[in-house]
Amino acid sequence: MKPATKTPEIPHSERVILFAIIVAALLFIDLGVLHRKGRCESTRTAAIWTIFLVLLAAAYTLCIGWRSGHEAGFEFASGYLIEASLSIDNLFVFLIMFRALKLEKEQQHRVLLWGILGAIILRGLFILLGVQLLDRFIWVQYLFGVVLAIGAIRLLLAHPQKQTTSRLIRGLQHHGLRRLPDGRLVLASFLLVICAVELTDLVFAIDSVPAVLAVTRSPILAWTSNVFAILGLRSLYFVLAGLLDRFHLLHYGLGIILAFVAFKMLAASWIQIPTPVSLCVILTVVAAFITLSLARKPKAA
Repeated sequence: MKPATKTPEIPHSERVILFAIIVAALLFIDLGVLHRKGRCESTRTAAIWTIFLVLLAAAYTLCIGWRSGHEAGFEFASGYLIEASLSIDNLFVFLIMFRALKLEKEQQHRVLLWGILGAIILRGLFILLGVQLLDRFIWVQYLFGVVLAIGAIRLLLAHPQKQTTSRLIRGLQHHGLRRLPDGRLVLASFLLVICAVELTDLVFAIDSVPAVLAVTRSPILAWTSNVFAILGLRSLYFVLAGLLDRFHLLHYGLGIILAFVAFKMLAASWIQIPTPVSLCVILTVVAAFITLSLARKPKAA
């Protein structure tokens, strides 16, 4: 049984170093410029930053396609879109959590920012582990496919995030979040909320990391596509905070995407689905279900 074709690794370690410098610069701008202490950027600024990060990811895609071939560029774009679309559902969990905990906008900024820093590290470890397992044991490919299929079924039959979020909120409220006289969380409570955000991301990574590895086996392409999507998560949250409740049908689209990549991974030994086809499927499904969600008002909660 022939394993799925692997994309050649991007040559030269200098590219990895350059990417790390880019990420560090983006984090510095986000932390030191857009989010200075005691100041939250406006929704307009968050929207501009989100658009800039999307355009930067597009430019990085073109650079990869030019230096490493069109296939590598398509794989990066597919991984980025999968992670970005699944992240929108992740934002829904954060919205419910922050509302229930009555966190102010300043506190939400800080929690999301530090949570994203941890997510970048955790995703890197997950991807390295996943690639190592896929390289050594071919049966892991089918295990990941089954995990994705189960995730697709859960999303298509119900919206499991609501139940997951309620458990997290009950756990946080059980420990009791302590606040200072000005309403800010004390350090211990602040760290507890960050841990909850990291735990949420860990749960989502069980679906998103195998999904990305279904379209690329290159750890560099998988990690960089994840990082680009995660970097825009905080600003995207504040842009879409007023619309997240309207994306009530999106989880069906995400379920279809997970089912598609599950099929691609399970059938890789017999059927090779071209990466451009995967990219078109992901774009079409996400756009269709976001449009349907906005066109059809959700039922009263």
